[in-house]
Amino acid sequence: MEANPTIMSTCKVVAGGNHAVKNLLGANDSTTTTTTLGHHLAKRLVEIGIKDVFAVPGDSNLTLLDCFVAEPRLNLVGCCNELNAGYATDGYARCNGVGACVVTFTVGGLSILNAIAGAYSEDLPIICIVGAPNSNDFGSNKILHHTIGLQDFSQELQCFKAITCHQAVVNNLDDAHERIDSAIAIALRESKPVYISICCNLASIPHPSFIKEPIPFCLTPRLTNKKCLEIAVEATAEFLNKAVKPVMVGGPRLRAAKACDAFMEMADTSGYPIAILPSAKGLVQENHPKFIGTFWGVASTSYCAEIVESADAYLFAGPIFDDVTPVEWKKGKAIIVQPNRVVITNGLTFGCILMKDFFKALAKRLKCNTTAFENYQRMHIPDGLAIHSNPNEALRVNVLFRHIQRMLSSDMTVIVETGDSWFHCQKLKLPRGCGYESQLHYASIGWSVGASLGYAQAAPEKRVIACIGDGSFQVAAQEVSTILRCGHNSIIFLINNGGYSTEVEIHDGPYNVIKNWNYTGLVETIDNGEGKCWTAKVHNEEELIEAVDTAMESKKHCLCFIEVIVHRDDTSKELLLWGTKFAALNGRPPKDN
Repeated sequence: MEANPTIMSTCKVVAGGNHAVKNLLGANDSTTTTTTLGHHLAKRLVEIGIKDVFAVPGDSNLTLLDCFVAEPRLNLVGCCNELNAGYATDGYARCNGVGACVVTFTVGGLSILNAIAGAYSEDLPIICIVGAPNSNDFGSNKILHHTIGLQDFSQELQCFKAITCHQAVVNNLDDAHERIDSAIAIALRESKPVYISICCNLASIPHPSFIKEPIPFCLTPRLTNKKCLEIAVEATAEFLNKAVKPVMVGGPRLRAAKACDAFMEMADTSGYPIAILPSAKGLVQENHPKFIGTFWGVASTSYCAEIVESADAYLFAGPIFDDVTPVEWKKGKAIIVQPNRVVITNGLTFGCILMKDFFKALAKRLKCNTTAFENYQRMHIPDGLAIHSNPNEALRVNVLFRHIQRMLSSDMTVIVETGDSWFHCQKLKLPRGCGYESQLHYASIGWSVGASLGYAQAAPEKRVIACIGDGSFQVAAQEVSTILRCGHNSIIFLINNGGYSTEVEIHDGPYNVIKNWNYTGLVETIDNGEGKCWTAKVHNEEELIEAVDTAMESKKHCLCFIEVIVHRDDTSKELLLWGTKFAALNGRPPKDN
């Protein structure tokens, strides 16, 4: 059965009663000396695996930031604005498993909301910490600065309630330890963001509940109900073993369930073809012999949709079905496995079953069936490579991505911005170990700039390749400053086609044209002569080849920013089809009453 997120450390501190408190207050042992709320929080972040915290300073979080700076195992990364700090934390959590950010009250909290909402949609555990007003101001009926001018300044908390799974307001020291530890525990258990508000006058005050070396943070884990597991596995195995052409489709919640390896182990034994929803790219090994590509309606990989849609049984692992990823499948023929429950084809639902436990048990019960994959092999024709451009011919986007494909290796990660890069990058064949991240469901433009910073900070051994459209870049360009300050050697391909190409294919208008910037000049200006970047502006394939060679060789230790000039109408066929379908969805007339 599911367990409550009890914090074992809190229980151990309380268990000693008054005697334990006296010992804490009177002991000379350095391991039991009392410390402050801020230092306790910093140590807890280190304990759950966080090494970098993304922050924007403000008057109500400065003392708390001092505590973080004083923790030698934490690195404070100052960002240009709160939105980008949130995006960076998102990218960091994708790689590291959990992330944290610190902003100031209301003006900072409301600025970071959009990024935290995106992290919520992606099931990312993020500790969003906000420096709050002085504890004496709560209930005082004062009107404070950084608020909207009301005596009640709870608007920030109300906003965060919709986009976090838990909120902790710390305005006194007596229960601060419990509130902080509980919030962190819930973030990890639910794999969602949480909100922690800490009054600015409390962070540096010692308290008996905070000891210099706190009792180790310990979670009671979620557990699988063994009886439910047995019944669900029995029903699923019976259904799939009777099928003629079963398939497996991986979804984005494989990450939150930490079930990617268990999913692949089941693929090894079952013989089923493996497809992915587009939001799961990077979570499944694409070099697996049974991998057939992305299942995404009209934007599916060649022959993948035909195999999936013709199957007589599906196993969906952690899917999210929405209007961005419209797919056709027979609902009466599907097993849907979510992180903590299994839905059998007839609608019967079993809760309290961890996805990875379910896959490990199911793998032992499935008969090997390669029929659907053999059908795929018979019909599949490998995609042809794009033809070479003529000398000095204007560069085409498909030529650009052919060269990006050749750059990929196991020590790289591709960060994909919202837009046509979605469709081009779905076609990339990822080498084993090559990372891949996109924000498909929430689809906030500009996300990739901050996410590239956060991911690179979490995985310095990986080189990030970011594919960003010019419209998206204009939203978050200033965070290149932090990328340079942190010394990352990412490669940013800025695709300059003069506007919002995705919106053009949905519904065109003059609002889709943006002011052109000298993007390479902008990045050089931000570098300010420090020599931490190299830029190039390319117009044809010859210039692209030279730029890629330089980025991969002589400039491999610095940020490489390559601006790619392409025609406004140069888009993927998938975007054309997707845009037409989305326009039809948006344009549906209202129903008659």
